[in-house]
Amino acid sequence: MRQAPQTQPESAARQVPVSSSRALRPRDAASVMLLDRSGGSVRVLVGRRNRAHVFMPDLHVFPGGRRDAGDRLIPWSNDIHPAVLERLQAGYGARATVSRLRAIALAALRELHEEASIAIGSVSLGNTTLPFLPDLANLRYIARAITPPGHPRRFDTHFFALFADEAGIDPMDGRESRELEDLRWIDVNDVSSVTMPDITEIILGELRASLADDPSLPYGRPVPFFYTRRGRFIRDVF
Repeated sequence: MRQAPQTQPESAARQVPVSSSRALRPRDAASVMLLDRSGGSVRVLVGRRNRAHVFMPDLHVFPGGRRDAGDRLIPWSNDIHPAVLERLQAGYGARATVSRLRAIALAALRELHEEASIAIGSVSLGNTTLPFLPDLANLRYIARAITPPGHPRRFDTHFFALFADEAGIDPMDGRESRELEDLRWIDVNDVSSVTMPDITEIILGELRASLADDPSLPYGRPVPFFYTRRGRFIRDVF
């Protein structure tokens, strides 16, 4: 059941931009918080968006991007966890098909590969879309956020977490791309070495709280949902 919305402090509300692009419809998007827990603290992979980008240029973010129409057609090796799918469905209601919800998760892993050359899944034989079959089974659904009106691009972004060791990923893996530069692992408790968008820091705060509550990040946890309503920044939960 969705909880009552919680408004953020007045200072947060004042940060919401307003312009003629108010009617711009948000597009489905997904992002991956790839986590390294091999050391004394948990680290997350981030990269800097190229300064030529229209949306959030020159800022460090998690790998991710919009859902493409073809993401529904990507073959996969292991399906999304039922509890995660249930949370995704709770956020959209009956109007969203399982195919669309799975495509959001597939977009997250596709973008991780395109932006950081990290493949989550088994080698593909004959897959012309990706060189690997995405493994969705270990994705945790952490948060959802819709870009406020007034930005040149608007996205309905779903943030997933994934432990590198569960996915069989070496933290040394990964290469920069034209999309995402300066790849680096940062402590989830210390982001002072990078400059992030406000919403990225907010989502990271949600991740920290979830890790503090249970370091294993159980599937099916309630998902915080950030959006604006009449110029005010809202935190909802579903």
